[in-house]
Amino acid sequence: MIIKLLFFLVVGITTGYFGRVLIARLQKKSLETDVAEIILKARTDAQELINDAETRAEKILTQSRELERERERDFGKTKEHLERREHNLDKRQNDLDKSYETIKIKTDEVRVLKEKADNLVKKRLETLESIAHLTQEQALQTLIQEIETKHTIDLEARIQKLSMFGEEKIKDRARVILTTAINRLASSTASELTTTSVEIENDEVKGKIIGKEGRNIRTFERVAGVELIIDDSPHEIVISCFDPIRRQVARVALENLIKDGRIQPAKIEEFVEKAQNEVHEIVKKKGEEAMYECGIMNTDPRLISILGRLHFRTSYGQNVLKHSIEVAHLCEMIASEIGADPYIAKFAGLVHDIGKALDHEIEGTHVEIGIRVLQKFGVDERVVVGMRSHHDEYPHGSLEAVIVQTCDMISGARPGARRDTLENYVKRLRELEAVANTFQGVVKSYALQAGREIRVFVHPDQLNDLQVKRIAREMAIKIERDLRYPGEIKVTVIRENRVIEYAR
Repeated sequence: MIIKLLFFLVVGITTGYFGRVLIARLQKKSLETDVAEIILKARTDAQELINDAETRAEKILTQSRELERERERDFGKTKEHLERREHNLDKRQNDLDKSYETIKIKTDEVRVLKEKADNLVKKRLETLESIAHLTQEQALQTLIQEIETKHTIDLEARIQKLSMFGEEKIKDRARVILTTAINRLASSTASELTTTSVEIENDEVKGKIIGKEGRNIRTFERVAGVELIIDDSPHEIVISCFDPIRRQVARVALENLIKDGRIQPAKIEEFVEKAQNEVHEIVKKKGEEAMYECGIMNTDPRLISILGRLHFRTSYGQNVLKHSIEVAHLCEMIASEIGADPYIAKFAGLVHDIGKALDHEIEGTHVEIGIRVLQKFGVDERVVVGMRSHHDEYPHGSLEAVIVQTCDMISGARPGARRDTLENYVKRLRELEAVANTFQGVVKSYALQAGREIRVFVHPDQLNDLQVKRIAREMAIKIERDLRYPGEIKVTVIRENRVIEYAR
């Protein structure tokens, strides 16, 4: 059995080996056939690619040769054009050279002729001067003097006549324009004063307002920023404050507290806050009404609120907001008559006193404050120029500026528009004149325009012009330091020389 197994094993191995060899030869032959087919196909594809490449190369070569021929033709044309242009330039240059030589020759000829002419004129003038025994300047001066002497009287009479006629005509025209504007504006002239007192039904309310150990009145004064004066005056409580807005807030809050009856610190703060909102709405509404009445639109709301604050401001009893509206209407009418810009004049007239709404909060005169406010809110520069000269602090930069100043004086000078007590008026004038009379060399002083101007006459022999200027400045400084007055005061110092002779 073992021998049989060995025999079959050897036979199997031998058969497997030869079978594998046979299979390998068959596979090798198959692979060689595939490789031969792939090589043949590759050669065929390569030949096709070569043929295609040769065709494309020949086509590109043909196109390149055609393009080269076209470029050669273009180059030839360009070369011919440049040659012709160069020839034309050479010809033109030759012509210019010839023209230059001709002009040069003509210039020399003209120069020679001019020198000859100058010499002839000079000789002629010398001949005339030798004959007249006068130089050219002397002859001209003599002629002018003779003409002036001969016609001086006629010229002076003519100038005086024209001046008188023109001045009368201008004055008549100005009167017509002003009277027409005043007649067209029929506004009320009743003056008013800012209310600073609150009426109460009985004096028991005073005790409630003061509160226990003064708690209520201290709270009210602290929150409202005012001072309450509670004295023996019957049925009245006085509110004292420099700010008219705070005074109005305090008045409204105090009246509402008295109506409510519950006067305590918490209620005081609540009612003061409500009064502030109420007054703020009134200010805004008054500003909008003023802008609408004057026909001025597209204005910054903050500027409108500032303008509305003038409703609570008075000047010598005249409501400043009503005064500003009146000035605006007058400016519009006069500007339309004399050819100025009515809108600019009207706008400048409306805001000319806007600085008075802030003059206690910001340093400077109300004119300077108004200029800064208007510039801050981007108002037209023509409006600023128009309003800044109404108190002569700045020169009149436009026709509208003169109109605003004129209308401001018209509105303030209306009968009954402004008022002041006689005692205060006389006292202010006397104090002003007394300050002026303290300076050395002063002869007499006069307060004018309700104390807005003072004119001082000095001895011309004791003071010279430089000393007069120094006295005017020192006087203005002393008035600012010692006196209290609204607005500004114009100081005019007059030094006059008079020479008197007698013919006997």
